[in-house]
Amino acid sequence: MEHAIRAEGLVRRFGTTTALAGVDLAVRTGTVFGLLGPNGAGKTTAVRVLATLLRPDAGHATVAGYDVVRQAHQVRHCIGLTGQYASVDETLTGAENLLLIGRLLGMSRVAARARAGELLAEFHLTDAGGRAAKTYSGGMRRRLDLAASLVGRPQVLFLDEPTTGLDPRSRNELWDLVRGLVSTGVTVLLTTQYLEEADQLADELAVVDHGRVIATGTPDELKAKIGGQVVVVRPLTAADLPRVAAIAAELTGAGPEIGQSAVTVPVSGTAVLPELVRRLDEAGVEVGELALRGSTLDEVFLSLTGHRPEDDDGGDGDELVVTRERTTA
Repeated sequence: MEHAIRAEGLVRRFGTTTALAGVDLAVRTGTVFGLLGPNGAGKTTAVRVLATLLRPDAGHATVAGYDVVRQAHQVRHCIGLTGQYASVDETLTGAENLLLIGRLLGMSRVAARARAGELLAEFHLTDAGGRAAKTYSGGMRRRLDLAASLVGRPQVLFLDEPTTGLDPRSRNELWDLVRGLVSTGVTVLLTTQYLEEADQLADELAVVDHGRVIATGTPDELKAKIGGQVVVVRPLTAADLPRVAAIAAELTGAGPEIGQSAVTVPVSGTAVLPELVRRLDEAGVEVGELALRGSTLDEVFLSLTGHRPEDDDGGDGDELVVTRERTTA
């Protein structure tokens, strides 16, 4: 199957609010697809529809070849879902959590116990398997939560903000686990507020804003859309930032970003640099740093949406709070 997920014209409304306004997606089998967008853009709503937790008001979608409305039961047997917050039972041990899910999925006790052991070993939780989940660190809980979504060996895994609140080391560990899953043929749809995460993991990306897909492509393709390179100017005096921004905007025709200590502006080549230096000198701006570098996804995101990514999809409607049983049973 070339595409594990396909969506055409998905529409979902909450009263007078349109969370999805005709979303099209095509996710190739065995890849990581990143879904990016500002707060309230519709990312979590899209995940809910694809995971059969919401019915679309219009449009069509298939997951693992099954229609998410007409064949919802078959879809649920093929997917796993890890939301923004750990959904394991903190009073149970790690092993008991996985055993419970296995039993809810219809496994025999022997098979469920064996699967729990496999996953605890795979996620480096064997030594902690006999402890209550409430004693786990944040990174351990997220690993257990991801393990729980894999008990049923899903073909497609939805990761909705999977590393929210994790320290850099735990985040890197989770990235390695995701890469390992994809190497076995699992398809991952990832929403994230960490654009570095999308850059590291995603084979392809879609940027959603106001319920519509406004850009798609590989990370490198999206970076190229805003010029591929940016100039960073850091004046010695912060009071000169507005003047630097005005000069940069006039020379490049692009909208610069003014940070706390530097101005960043996309450029299409290096020819602008000598003129920029001359103009700054004429304006009496003393420069502490001037650098040319490649664009980041953060700059792509800001250029496309005019927003910074947020921690959650507060405008998407109800929060994504579901149990593992509902998404994989």
